[in-house]
Amino acid sequence: MGDPGRPPHSSPPALSTLTLLLLLCGHAHSQCKILRCNAEYVSSTLSLRAGASPGALRGGAGGGRGGVGSGGLCRALRSYALCTRRTARTCRGDLAFHSAVHGIEDLMIQHNCSRQGPTAPPPPRGPALPGSGPVGSSGPPAPDPCDYEGQFSRLHGRPPGFLHCASFGDPHVRSFHHHFHTCRVQGAWPLLDNDFLYVQATSSPVASGANATATRKLTIIFKNMQECIDQKVYQAEVDNLPAAFEDGSINGGDRPGGSSLSVRTANPGNHVEIRAAYIGTTIIIRQTAGQLSFSIKVAEDVARAFSAEQDLQLCVGGCPPSQRLSRSERSRRGAITIDTAKQLCKEGLPVEDAYFHSCVFDVLISGDPNFTVAAQAALEDARAFLPDLEKLHLFPTDAGVPLSSGALLAPLMSGLFVPWLCIQ
Repeated sequence: MGDPGRPPHSSPPALSTLTLLLLLCGHAHSQCKILRCNAEYVSSTLSLRAGASPGALRGGAGGGRGGVGSGGLCRALRSYALCTRRTARTCRGDLAFHSAVHGIEDLMIQHNCSRQGPTAPPPPRGPALPGSGPVGSSGPPAPDPCDYEGQFSRLHGRPPGFLHCASFGDPHVRSFHHHFHTCRVQGAWPLLDNDFLYVQATSSPVASGANATATRKLTIIFKNMQECIDQKVYQAEVDNLPAAFEDGSINGGDRPGGSSLSVRTANPGNHVEIRAAYIGTTIIIRQTAGQLSFSIKVAEDVARAFSAEQDLQLCVGGCPPSQRLSRSERSRRGAITIDTAKQLCKEGLPVEDAYFHSCVFDVLISGDPNFTVAAQAALEDARAFLPDLEKLHLFPTDAGVPLSSGALLAPLMSGLFVPWLCIQ
């Protein structure tokens, strides 16, 4: 997937710090050879760091031509990239691998390295770098492999990028790309399906014969990660929002990083928060008006770690076109009028953005004023989770089409049509 919301590149960290952390970061799976790639990169850049000033190193990297060692850093980065491609199949589920891949990309862009060109010769085998030996040796300690955010910041010299997705109401899905869809998606559908996390929402009609659906069940699987957690399953249903994983535990198990995954009950029976520090992820699950809502803040590397076979993810692509509610469909339940629905929603959502229109939609289609809470809570979560608050409120781009009591506006957001139910 793309890199929405990715912050601009900052100045690169000192090369010696970067390469040392590349060698030390993460504990790769036994079949994943990313640590060998890291070590070879460190070894191939030792001569560049010895006696060279930071300015000379930066000058020698440009375009892989000229400078110190005739573009030695670019040659080393191309070798590093080649090594990661060779081990990609066995490293697909390893977060240290994904972090290294994107670190290489960052450095090649920063130093204007061409992707094609000579590579560094195989490095000679030598002694381990200071600090990489056993406990008690000199040098800095290895970073905690189960602290994703801290590890990423040390490796890249900047905080990681994060993405936000949410599903709430009848349901409305806000994707990682800030697309907003109103969907029917009856039955079980994956919100997320990547190498570290699987989230499935099960929905059913809000009432007999209705096209609109609401989420009644959520299943979240935190996949086994060596050194950090055992596989854990969290399952919530309407009127059953547990304060623990399916096995009764509230953390990631007995592994060294077990505490990097935890369940916390903010409001018993109504609001649960799951924190997965080892993958830079926080999830909030709420129950309001007989339906469940889901909200997530997740590290970009984690959200991108999926194969072509895992292409159906509502958080990535939004709802499939066949599952989006058409404006031509009309349905309303109860005695609530559109003006009354707007008034109810306006109390908690003064800005007439996508959340406001979702609230009006939910109140009209369900006939339940309590549905205002779902949209309000979703906006609250988005405010806490979005790295770029300028994207908090999604507005129609076609301001020339006014809202009326006859229809809900069909806005254009990020260049894509966002379907709403047209209500008389």
